[in-house]
Amino acid sequence: MLTKIIEIRQNQIKLPELISLLQENEEIVITDGHIPVARLTSINDSGSRTPDLYPHSIIISEDFDESLSDEFWLGEE
Repeated sequence: MLTKIIEIRQNQIKLPELISLLQENEEIVITDGHIPVARLTSINDSGSRTPDLYPHSIIISEDFDESLSDEFWLGEE
């Protein structure tokens, strides 16, 4: 990952310039003195999702939405 560090006090940079830098680098760290105050990252399109890629990989029990007992909430269970 390429990181560009920009000192906020020394650089009066505008948003279009930041976006242009993000296209060149994957991350920009903005500092105030030597203290990092913000991190900008580019959005990577990871592609489309595939529905039902792992069917039946999650099993939800029949009583999933039933209330939990008082003993559970009191730590007695």
